[in-house]
Amino acid sequence: MQSQKLSTVEKVGFGAGDMAVNVMVAALFYFMSFFYTDVYGLKPVDMGILFLVARFVDAFTDPLMGIITDKVRTRWGQFRHWFLFLSVPYGLSVVLLFTTPDFDYNMKLVWAYVTYLFATLMFTGVAIPYISYIGVLTADPKERLSANGYRMFFAKIANVVIVFSVPLLANNWGNGSIASGYQLAMILVSVCAVGLFLFCFFTTKERITHSGEQENILKQLKVLLKNDQWVLLCIACVLGTLGYAIRGSVAMYYATYYLGAPDLAGTFTSAGIAASIVSMVASTWITKRYCKIKLFRYSQIAVLFISVAMYFAVQPGDIMLAFILYILLSFVVDLHAPVFWSAIAEAVDYGEIKDKVRASGLSFGGISFCQKAGGGLAGLTGGLLLEFYQYQPNVAQSDFTLTGLALMLTIIPGVFHALLGFVLFKYKITDGYYTNMVSQQRLPE
Repeated sequence: MQSQKLSTVEKVGFGAGDMAVNVMVAALFYFMSFFYTDVYGLKPVDMGILFLVARFVDAFTDPLMGIITDKVRTRWGQFRHWFLFLSVPYGLSVVLLFTTPDFDYNMKLVWAYVTYLFATLMFTGVAIPYISYIGVLTADPKERLSANGYRMFFAKIANVVIVFSVPLLANNWGNGSIASGYQLAMILVSVCAVGLFLFCFFTTKERITHSGEQENILKQLKVLLKNDQWVLLCIACVLGTLGYAIRGSVAMYYATYYLGAPDLAGTFTSAGIAASIVSMVASTWITKRYCKIKLFRYSQIAVLFISVAMYFAVQPGDIMLAFILYILLSFVVDLHAPVFWSAIAEAVDYGEIKDKVRASGLSFGGISFCQKAGGGLAGLTGGLLLEFYQYQPNVAQSDFTLTGLALMLTIIPGVFHALLGFVLFKYKITDGYYTNMVSQQRLPE
């Protein structure tokens, strides 16, 4: 019988895959709003509508990619080959996303739609197989949690490096053109992403083969929607991504205008991500001694209290206190991350035992869609809020606008995280529950 133990090299390789995925995540969560409004010149509402339209496209492409991964198998397995086939198109899509031709406004909007939709399609093509991959790497829940700890750690490393370095490179590489600077910087990180996907492909392997994924797609979907634990994770994913994406997208605005420190915008944003790296390590350590589901619930509720404290404590220009509280906030937010991605694989197993139908690709495709739906709703909400708070790019902001930016960084996303925490009181697949379920091949009473 093949060992379910993962080597350190394989865990690092698995984490490298998420570093590659997070090139796009960093772009969409931390740069895209600021780039579109302050560099490319899109109106906030037009930008928000673009984000929402892309999510409607994802409503079809994410489940479709999930179905494809269920049906298409090669000599490398079910998921791994996609990193080989799509790594170069994925890297190209990121470069095009930050390419800014000198068009009139309407044509600029068309270019934004074409490149953004192409980028999200390529992201779907690699992200669905990647997030599904943990289900075939190992069946050991502890090893899955450990691998996801590596994954989230390396993902945050990628985010820190990209969010910190790209604005600096953009300001120095463009020969006076910030748009050219961003393009050149993203060419560099895209090349790195291609290399990381290839490293993941060559250093990992699929140990588990599931034979129950040839059911009719409508039957899979029907059974999946009956999986109450998976549905809870979908709701949690939308709520968490809403909070995460709104906060992430406004961080550069907040540092630039509320704190009055445009030169520190990348540093401020990346400091929060660096705190998340420590959080990944802390989460892995805590869950060895404390119930992972309780950590999931209470950490997200605590985010709201920290957010309220930051909103009232930090005044415009109060840079040091803002850094301290933002780092604390980012640390607590991401304590749940390794737990969440392990929970999805366990919810898939729960559904198979409950209803005798396995829909792994569709399950992870659905989760990916929920993540993108949360991001799309966050993008639309962010654009509408910027419009409501009368934001104007590259000028001094009014007190009303500054208050709005502070709310968008703190209390507004904090509410979504707290709702996530309360939703998780209905989630029941703890380590003990999962072990009993797998050993008995039936749901515990």
